Formats: sequence, structure tokens, C-alpha cells
Amino acid sequence: MNSTGTLIVAISLMIIMFGMGLSLTRADFQRVAKNPKAVLLGLINQLIFLPIIGYVLVTTLNLAPEIAIGIMILAACPGGATSNVVALLAKGDTALSVTLTAISSIITIITIPFIVSFALLKFSGEGEEISLNIIQMIGQLLMIVIVPVFLGMLIRARATNFALKMGKPVRIASVILLVLIITGLFIKEKHNIIPYFQQAGLPTILLTGISMMLGYLTASGLKLRKPQAISIAVESGIQNSGLAITIAVVTLKNTAFGIAGAIYTLVMYLGAFVIILYGRYAKSR
Repeated sequence: MNSTGTLIVAISLMIIMFGMGLSLTRADFQRVAKNPKAVLLGLINQLIFLPIIGYVLVTTLNLAPEIAIGIMILAACPGGATSNVVALLAKGDTALSVTLTAISSIITIITIPFIVSFALLKFSGEGEEISLNIIQMIGQLLMIVIVPVFLGMLIRARATNFALKMGKPVRIASVILLVLIITGLFIKEKHNIIPYFQQAGLPTILLTGISMMLGYLTASGLKLRKPQAISIAVESGIQNSGLAITIAVVTLKNTAFGIAGAIYTLVMYLGAFVIILYGRYAKSR
């Protein structure tokens, strides 16, 4: 993408993260002390197990470098705002879902650059090794992710009624912007889109399915309540694909790295549909 397109992608994610901030309060962070076991397990699934699953998939499936790096970027990202809606529809613990999204969004500012740097070194094609300025990337993520979230939270705290009224329009705008970004990526990579779909389809499905199942099984194994297990599964399998695309386009300046994120955006709704059906209709323990 040209500089204008790159700027549009960055601004779009900032609007999405601002919308997330409008839905957050200090209580979402304070909830860690009240329910540390569930929060810690959810973060372990997101920050440790998910990147491992991504790495195993890309090395096992022998993917093209662009897709392999794109999958690793996805696996490094936190849960997205969509995960909170999915947790609600699946009768999960929505408060836990919101807490995990908020905390993982902050922690991954540090973890994402290192995972992405590793992926670039490991999977770049021969003679195409790409170096990454980790400090610069952390700075970009702070500006694009944390600052908008903080501003949203500040408005929520100081002008609650306004924030609640703005919540829905901003969410709608976020969806529209994400659709436009994905459309732009597909147009930019139109000559490669069919082979990219063929390569990225299976690993994105597996990434979503395996991470969700592992999240649910680890939560159940530790005797957490079913709603908590559902939320941990959702947070493990519904990632912030908008952030993954932004990293590819804005930070790495390579639209091909963002194709996996674009395809994942479509695939993750299949996993969301399955967990919603399970949560709403499976027998309660």
C-alpha cells in the first residue's frame, strides 16, 4: 500500500481501539485480584500457548514465508473486541472476557515485537531476511493501541453517558473500517489471492479451533465454571485481526503479511458460531 493507504489502516485501528476503550472501566483491570486463577489461565493460553500453536502449525504445514509470518503475527496478537460479543452470545463470563482483552492488549505491546522479530528471522525467504526495530515497533503499538484505549477509558470515566451513546456508532464504524481494510488487501494482492487462500485457509481454521479447544480444556481441567471456560476459549481463539493487519501494513510495510489476518477474520466467525452454539445449547454441568 502507498503512504495514504498505510495511514488509513493505522487510523482505522486507532478508531477500533478507541471504541474498545469506551467500553472499559478500571473495574475491568481490578477484577484480576478478585479472580486471579481464571485471568492467569486465560493469559497463559493467549500469550504462551497460542504462539506455540501457531509455530507448530506453520512449521508442520510448510507454508509460504508470507503466510507463515502472517500466522505468527496473528498468534502474537491479543483478543479482539469481537471476542467480548462472542463471549456474551455464548453465555460465557463476559466480565472475564473483557478483562482478558484489556490486559492482553497491554501486555502484548511488549511481546508482539519479539514474536514478530523471531518470525521474520525464522521464516523470511532465502536472501530476504528482514530486520525489525523492536523499540520503534513498541512505540508504534503504544500510539496505535494504548493511547486510543486510554483516551476511550478517560472519556468513559469523565463523560459516561456520552461514552455509552458513542459506543454503538463507534463499533459500527469499526466493523465498516475493518471490512474496507480487508477489501483493500484483497485488491492489492488480487494476483496471489487464490494461492494465499489455499495456503492460509487450513492453518487459520486450525489456529482458531485448536486454541479454542485448548483454552476450554485447560479451564475445565482446573475446575473453572463453564462460563469462565467458554470465555477463556473465546479469548484464545478470537484474535485482534485488525491489529495483525496493521502490523503487516504499517510496521512491516508488506501487505502480503496481512493476508493471513484478512482470511482469519472470515474464518474466526466459524469458530465463534460453534462456541456460541455450544454455550447456548449444551447441557450445563
